[in-house]
Amino acid sequence: MENKNIMVGRHQELALLQEIISSPKAELVAVYGRRRIGKTFLIDKTFDAKYDFYTTGIYEATRKEQLTNFATQLGIYAKKKYKVPKDWMEAFLMLREYMETLLDKERIDIFIDELPWLDTPRSRFLKAFDLFWNGWASKHDNIKLIVCGSATTWMTNKLLGDKGGLHNRVTKQIYLRPFNLSETEEFLKLRGFDLSRQHIIETYMAVGGTPYYLDMMSRSLSVAQNIDALFFSENAPLQKEYNFLYKSLFKESRLYRRVVEVLSKQMKGLTRQDLIKEIGVEDSGYFSDVLEDLCNCDFIRSYNAFGKSERDVMYQLTDLYSLFYLRFVKNYHGGDEHYWSHMGQDISSWEGYAFEQVCLHHIPQIKHKLGISGILTNVCSWSCKSYIGKDGEEHKGAQIDLIIDRGDKTINLCEMKFTNKPFAISAEYAQRMLERRDTFREVTETNKSLQLTMVTAAGLVRNAGWQSINNEVNIDDLFQA
Repeated sequence: MENKNIMVGRHQELALLQEIISSPKAELVAVYGRRRIGKTFLIDKTFDAKYDFYTTGIYEATRKEQLTNFATQLGIYAKKKYKVPKDWMEAFLMLREYMETLLDKERIDIFIDELPWLDTPRSRFLKAFDLFWNGWASKHDNIKLIVCGSATTWMTNKLLGDKGGLHNRVTKQIYLRPFNLSETEEFLKLRGFDLSRQHIIETYMAVGGTPYYLDMMSRSLSVAQNIDALFFSENAPLQKEYNFLYKSLFKESRLYRRVVEVLSKQMKGLTRQDLIKEIGVEDSGYFSDVLEDLCNCDFIRSYNAFGKSERDVMYQLTDLYSLFYLRFVKNYHGGDEHYWSHMGQDISSWEGYAFEQVCLHHIPQIKHKLGISGILTNVCSWSCKSYIGKDGEEHKGAQIDLIIDRGDKTINLCEMKFTNKPFAISAEYAQRMLERRDTFREVTETNKSLQLTMVTAAGLVRNAGWQSINNEVNIDDLFQA
């Protein structure tokens, strides 16, 4: 039976918020994460949506519009009419005066949602917020001030990274990530879906673990029909989401989108210098900030290929929604509302790559299955176009998309396969895997033990080829909490 009011996952975040509620001191709590991830829902559930004051920033509103809304909200809670303050200094003074009438309460809960949107150009919002917290609120142990923001870069750079009065003043911070597969399964079950884990992975590969997107699905439709409805039908809700998603997170979103779009065409990623050349931008500190922001928001990842130095760091698109949108939706011009249902085998190459990204999002689950959760690891990839072997001859190279380099002198060389039925390792395929392992050992000159590992969506056939691998990770392992 559908129930939209039950909290899925977020156990650590809920525990931290409960600590804050019972804390004997004033708390300034920052909750941040990408748009549609469930930040407001998490806070509302914890505080039962009962606040002594609540307001929210308005997307792309002027300073006057933000101040007008602030005064309106304050009037609702104080049960009196307020004039629109002339600036944020006056606005927070008004809030302080009202809060002073509540100081006898055991706890005063203040929630300001979408805080970054209040910081309009030349508004001096942060100065006023700083004075309100440091000059008054932090001195009262019963005040719990929770601020929330989708603009993750603003939250990390302007609030958490402030070098002025707010430096180290945030007492607790929560970064909310997308659901993993286990949480996605629980979320969909609570909404009345009865999907196989294979179908849940197919859903995850299109929309990722964003609760808001998952909540748009209809349980009366198949997975393919839902994808058609979300992306390809007339007025499909996730067709226009892409541009707004990036604009809501990054003030100068065009360059951010350009990085993502270039990386969507280079499945294995690009170095910083390759990105600069491809995009045609200046090699600057600002571009470094763009890459760091995209990594912090879980759109891309940075990693060092095995055996490479930090100067050779690679950047790879890992956001599943962006990957799906850019691959299939961006250049879709309508005409077939059942576009996805009609794709058939044409999506096999995308499925393979998307499944690799799903695996990268579930490294803790893979490590758990391998029994190495407590072992220090480095997750990377490796490729070699060609090499001169010990025999003096030139040999063709190899590529391994997922390597788990372990602190116990062992390396898992992982092969990831998305199929709809158990995958049979043929004699030829097994030979290729063994050759790739031997190539890796010869080129890297590693003396660590090498273990061939298969990660699959539908399991493996127990045939002769299966005997050639050391470890198997299956779909149920990826769904571990």
